[in-house]
Amino acid sequence: MTYQSDLLTTLTSRGYVHQMTDAAALDALAGKQVVPGYIGFDPTAPSLHVGSLVQIMLLRRLQQTGHKPIVLMGGGTGKIGDPSFKDEARKLLGEDGIKANVASIRRIFERFLTFGDGPTDAVMLDNAEWLDALEYIPFLRDVGQHFSVNRMLAFDSVKLRLDREQSLSFLEFNYMILQAYDFLELSRRAECRLQMGGSDQWGNIVNGIELARRMDSTEVYGVTTPLITTADGGKMGKTMSGAVWLHEDQLPHFDYWQFWRNTDDRDVGRFLKLFTDLPLDEIARLEALEGAEINAAKIVLANEATAMCRGRDAAEQAAETARKTFEEGASGGSLPSYAVSGGSIGVVEALVGLGFVASNGEARRKIAEGAVRVDGEAVREPTTSIDVASPVRLSLGKKRHGMLTPS
Repeated sequence: MTYQSDLLTTLTSRGYVHQMTDAAALDALAGKQVVPGYIGFDPTAPSLHVGSLVQIMLLRRLQQTGHKPIVLMGGGTGKIGDPSFKDEARKLLGEDGIKANVASIRRIFERFLTFGDGPTDAVMLDNAEWLDALEYIPFLRDVGQHFSVNRMLAFDSVKLRLDREQSLSFLEFNYMILQAYDFLELSRRAECRLQMGGSDQWGNIVNGIELARRMDSTEVYGVTTPLITTADGGKMGKTMSGAVWLHEDQLPHFDYWQFWRNTDDRDVGRFLKLFTDLPLDEIARLEALEGAEINAAKIVLANEATAMCRGRDAAEQAAETARKTFEEGASGGSLPSYAVSGGSIGVVEALVGLGFVASNGEARRKIAEGAVRVDGEAVREPTTSIDVASPVRLSLGKKRHGMLTPS
């Protein structure tokens, strides 16, 4: 389908759209006025990770095409936890922890969006503002009557837990009602007409659309993104060492850059569309590269994605560190480092300390496989002690490098 609005043309051409409600009406609305649109984020940690980046980029595309992004922090719903396709309940956070996480996460969005008071400037709201003030009986009477328990039980996000005979608390069961209510409140407070989210949020988004129509006769719309997986079927943003965090205090610039540099050849074009601002014709040229030349496209992806999230200086420094490390064999200063006291450290402890492996057992396996090197020399024994009187480079495979430094 061909769209008239810049918004839907951009979202579809760059691969963001999985499902839409009433695409023709949304296209018409986006073509004639500024459309405020929101995505919700639960502040369960001080940083978001790469798994949230598609949603952040959706808000960026919304603003780039002349519309207004609303970042909704789940200060209220975060006290419950979204059960959508989760195997178990999330750990509940206290108010102080949620507030600290919200403040920390805001710094991420300020790198991707322009905040302010203008008609297309982004705003950050917190659903605790209205959810914390709800009175239970009036809420049940006014809002609860519009929800069918039979239908709620049929949603895949709930059905999955029940089919596995896993506990689903009444607290979590209420999450979808509260998310629907968020959409209603935002349509009233901020004239929000669009909710976006991952494909796992489709049911929650549809609930909000129907609630706004039933209670206020307001037409609002929904867009979901496809589940982003890698070419080998893996989940986007997960590595052997864990989540790829967007905050530099949880993941060094070099590791973030290297994550993108390690992209599978088959994913380069798709990721350039989703995670960079490069024009589509340039992306088409880069993804057409073959053989060893595709590495140039991967470096462009790493540079652009890192510059957007961490700043251009961080991207250039990481790229230069990679060049020195891999081409010249030097020890770049922005490699991840681990301070060693006492003058020496066991190689197993060093691998864990640098975050290259998750456990001592995994470290021993990597050593047995011949994948570990100290200053370019292979380590054969897990009992090896490394002298760290001066900085030492520790490598795992060909693409993971870190520095051991004396404390």
